[in-house]
Amino acid sequence: MKRGRVALKMTLSLLLLSPMACAQKKEAPSTPTTAPAVSASKPETTAPAASGGTPDASALTNPSLATATAPETYAVKLETTKGDIIIDVTRASAPLGADRFYNLVKIGYYNDVAVFRVVSGFMAQLGISGDPKLNAIWREARITDDPVTLSNVRGAVSFATSGKDSRTTQFFINFVNNSRLDGMGFSPIGKVRDMAIVDNLHSGYGEGAPGGAGPSQPLMQREGNVYLRRDFPLLDYIKKASIL
Repeated sequence: MKRGRVALKMTLSLLLLSPMACAQKKEAPSTPTTAPAVSASKPETTAPAASGGTPDASALTNPSLATATAPETYAVKLETTKGDIIIDVTRASAPLGADRFYNLVKIGYYNDVAVFRVVSGFMAQLGISGDPKLNAIWREARITDDPVTLSNVRGAVSFATSGKDSRTTQFFINFVNNSRLDGMGFSPIGKVRDMAIVDNLHSGYGEGAPGGAGPSQPLMQREGNVYLRRDFPLLDYIKKASIL
């Protein structure tokens, strides 16, 4: 019974501490308790995908330009402070998520981004920019959901979400079989080839605030890597992300 309660807490935390959970107000509360619903008054900012091509560098500050269609299969190398992580993506599994991931990697969004939430026996989460200006731009750039065609097994990579059609930039890597997340709409876009580096990411800070002592997403959004390097110096980072 205790194990079940812990698993439920982790699952709910994945929802409550996802990208949109702390981004619906310009001044997010320091101790949010629920994930606010997506505002019906704000139109979706997702632009239709272009046919092929590579996003322009200016897309880093203009999400409407980051709409290139990803190849049917591609691999991403995350050069981290612990070593390289390779993610294999198959577009057919989750087309919208695969396109978003491809565009974010190509424009350099994930460079110098912290792996800020590492929960042993659950998952490692990242994708909040170290630049507060980019966070202000991208946290409203949502994409609609993909049907779940793959399961959140060990090594599967999925975007974080706070509810329907709320994916932006954050993603997580499953440490274990988290298939219970499938029914909650977490749609994997691909899978890590070798989990050795992922398993070695720093996990000492655990869950973030308000439920734990780890990094606070509202503060990450507002202060970026200045806050993280000051208060959580042992975190691992993606130094550079690239398409192989």
